[in-house]
Amino acid sequence: MEKNRLEAFSDGVMAVIITIMVLELKVPHGEDLPALAQLWPIAMSYVLSFIYIGIYWNNHHHLLQAAHRVTGAILWWNLHLLFWLSLLPFSTGWMGENHFARWPTVLYGINLLACACAWFVLQTGLVRHHGPGSLLAQAIGRDMKGKASPLLYLLGIAAAWVGYPSVGLAFFAGVALLWLVPDRRVERLIAARDGGAER
Repeated sequence: MEKNRLEAFSDGVMAVIITIMVLELKVPHGEDLPALAQLWPIAMSYVLSFIYIGIYWNNHHHLLQAAHRVTGAILWWNLHLLFWLSLLPFSTGWMGENHFARWPTVLYGINLLACACAWFVLQTGLVRHHGPGSLLAQAIGRDMKGKASPLLYLLGIAAAWVGYPSVGLAFFAGVALLWLVPDRRVERLIAARDGGAER
């Protein structure tokens, strides 16, 4: 199957997720800066989740650039990822509204962990479909960031669970910072492939 519909649908869903999240930023009922300052937990949680959606959108784009085709199973694995991403507006809003309290922060971490697991399933399925010698398999390589992220999420969930939600939030933000560093593996391999094809 061609991958174009999967890419277009995923792009649209992620755009809707961001739109839903920004609707949680309500206009304050005052005209001074203290009224605006009261929104900081909601704004901070929105920024963190916006970054996460951006990271998934960017990596999803690169993943499919290295893929040539998809199967029915891959379509379902992609929907599995989108399901967990679509819950981010809820977990983000609950955490922000409650000023990063224990259980909302735990739920947010569980949501992030579920997204990471769904990403791993999608990525693994694509690599298996294209084969161990494929460009996609070469681009992913050992995927150290992908393996470290769930562990950091678990540490963050545990920290929030035992009563240190700010520490848990620091772990979640740390994973986002880890992924913000540009990963050029796919771009380099595609450029090398295309350059070789031109010769």
